[in-house]
Amino acid sequence: EQPMNRLVQGDVGSGKTAVAAGAAYFVYENGCQSALMAPTEILAEQHYETLKGFLEPLGVKVALLTGSMTAKQKKLVKEGLENGEYAVAVGTHALVQQTTKFKKLALVITDEQHRFGVEQRAALASKGENPHKLVMSATPIPRTLALMIYGDLDISVLKELPKGRQPVETYAVTGKLRERAFNYVKKYLDEGRQGYIVCPMIEESDMDLQDVKTYAKKLSQGTFKDYTVGLLHGRMSGAQKEQVMNDFKEHKIDLLVSTTVVEVGVDVPNAAIMVIENADRFGLSQLHQLRGRVGRGKYKSSCILITDNVNEESVKRLKILGKTNDGFKISEEDLKLRGPGDFFGSRQHGLPALKIADMSQDMDILRKAQEAAQLIRNADPNLERTENIYLRELVDKLFDKTMSDN
Repeated sequence: EQPMNRLVQGDVGSGKTAVAAGAAYFVYENGCQSALMAPTEILAEQHYETLKGFLEPLGVKVALLTGSMTAKQKKLVKEGLENGEYAVAVGTHALVQQTTKFKKLALVITDEQHRFGVEQRAALASKGENPHKLVMSATPIPRTLALMIYGDLDISVLKELPKGRQPVETYAVTGKLRERAFNYVKKYLDEGRQGYIVCPMIEESDMDLQDVKTYAKKLSQGTFKDYTVGLLHGRMSGAQKEQVMNDFKEHKIDLLVSTTVVEVGVDVPNAAIMVIENADRFGLSQLHQLRGRVGRGKYKSSCILITDNVNEESVKRLKILGKTNDGFKISEEDLKLRGPGDFFGSRQHGLPALKIADMSQDMDILRKAQEAAQLIRNADPNLERTENIYLRELVDKLFDKTMSDN
């Protein structure tokens, strides 16, 4: 009677997909279907392979549906979903198209929900009759912030990492040691491993930041001329990005020079070294997410943070990354240092500025405020009662501001 509405938060590799597989199997046992929507084709393919490995030995048929499939392939998959031949569909936003219909959709899973629009998520849920909703996120968000952003969701946190997962050794150095750092990268590449070099900018600007295009060219013609160097940035088309990531996954590329688009990306267990240029320009949580691209296999992995900004605050921040690999601890420290407004970079969630409360200290007050809001919402869902009219005006104002900011 009461569908699930739950966020499963877990650091990179903590087993969120195993949770999704368990839920999908339970749904299958009850004669219904599940759908998992991922933000990119490469992630959708990754989830598809994983779920297929878990579920097909148990007799559960899993389908993949993405935009780049041929019209004939899409037609076959859509027919299979509509007639109930497939119990699980994994895909991108192709799942929300009008022509995609399900026989009996009872569970909707979204991966990295903040990368989808509200309409896309609602469109997928509308293909079932009040389905259960499971949201998965590898972005470690402090519980205080999660209560505000995902106030309508129950929250579960997976804290354990998989057996055998190695902590990533992290070092912070200045630009003077760049060549030495690159020699360290070569050592990994010569052992057959792969690596990333991450830059914060796409094009040249007046600021002294590494321009990723020029930088990649310089490295491929200079220091790393004996290796295959690839380039990845946000201005490339979806198809170009997919191609580069697939080439990297298949080890056609030794070293990938990239902007932060690799932050939530493909699983390449052979990637074991990462260098992050101008590391002081990133938030701690973002650095941790980037670092999570290495150390995913059996090989000892390292991350080198390069910065010439050696003021006290920068040094303090980067030291935190050297001390712990726990994303939740890091995100709490990030919140204390930067405040909620900058936590997501561009205030994309429209969080209200707190004038008195302190997110890192006033957890109990936030929880009580959430419970009070829930009581009001249960008693007066549309805030139509006289005593709630001003509250409704404030909510409307907040959402208007959020929409205009985005």
